[in-house]
Amino acid sequence: MFSDESRFSLQSDSRRNLIRRAPGTCYHQENNIERHRYGGAGWLAWGGIILGSRTDLHVQSVTMTDYIYRDVILEQHVRLFRGAMGAEFLFMDDNARPHRANIVDECLQSEDITRMDWPAYSPGLNPIEHVWDMLGR
Repeated sequence: MFSDESRFSLQSDSRRNLIRRAPGTCYHQENNIERHRYGGAGWLAWGGIILGSRTDLHVQSVTMTDYIYRDVILEQHVRLFRGAMGAEFLFMDDNARPHRANIVDECLQSEDITRMDWPAYSPGLNPIEHVWDMLGR
């Protein structure tokens, strides 16, 4: 099972709009965009794919923590797929900090879920990254 989460922002990530305009026209009304100065709203989406199937998409408006990851993702999604697949089940997540917490490791061991080892900063190994790319567009 390949799993990953991605954050989608309702505003641009950098909160900058890069444009080219004629010299001396930067303050013209058509070149100005009204912005809100508070932090932009965003959503975190988690999903998993497995041979011939997928998990439900889990969407939340808060940051993923180790407790949320254990209680919601592992307990409500991954554990069910592990039960259906049997002993050959292999789980792949990314190396995000909440995924490597001790409580997550203990949960995986107690459920007899084998985690695939893979190097940090290598999103090309996880095919679900293509799903996030399509959703982002």
